[in-house]
Amino acid sequence: MTSTEPTSLRVAAARNNADWCASVCRSHGNTSAFGEKAWWSVRRTPVYYPDAITLLDDVVPADFLTEIDMASPGCSVKDSFVTLDLAPMGFSELFAAQWIHRPPGPAVPATLRTERVSTASRLRDWQAAWHGDDDVPDVFRPALLDDPSVLVLAFHDGGGLHGGAVLNHSAGLVGLSNLFAVEGCDVADIWASAISAAAGHFPEVPLVGYEHGDDLAPALANGFGVLGTLRVWLHS
Repeated sequence: MTSTEPTSLRVAAARNNADWCASVCRSHGNTSAFGEKAWWSVRRTPVYYPDAITLLDDVVPADFLTEIDMASPGCSVKDSFVTLDLAPMGFSELFAAQWIHRPPGPAVPATLRTERVSTASRLRDWQAAWHGDDDVPDVFRPALLDDPSVLVLAFHDGGGLHGGAVLNHSAGLVGLSNLFAVEGCDVADIWASAISAAAGHFPEVPLVGYEHGDDLAPALANGFGVLGTLRVWLHS
């Protein structure tokens, strides 16, 4: 690995993540745009999704802040390279996380059956299980299932749903996100099944994503390495 490879992978990971966020916004009818150094959504993004993502480490706030809605509650920015100080603009740090990367390699043996979510009713059930309670937010809409770069996956043991994940293919990478295990199910099985599914659908393509807190350890245990830190800012 050369000294520039982790940096270039991190740039590609940020772009892949921005492409995924753009897909989610598009499914809601939101317009988003890619500038030279940042991606942003013109309208407030769905809950849990940032209004802007930095794509290069030399970005400055003026590259994107004037393009996003900072007036209504919930505006957030994903600082992909931890190079911004947005506190003077009324932001505070929401959380920090680690970009992760897994090179192509042998598929992890999967113990669960993988199903591609392809109907609105299945997506509704998947989203309820992903969120884990009755107050399910409106995040994943059926239009997302028509996006050729996106796979929403459900993992089953027999007839029961054990967990799920999303794969998005862009920037020469496969992004792995929204991985979850249903209560009482082993998250290690979900990671193995997601990695195996990615290898089957996108052979020889590296995996990227980001995790933080207790969710980072299972990724590292399944062959991912850390590329660097990101930070999410929330406007108050």
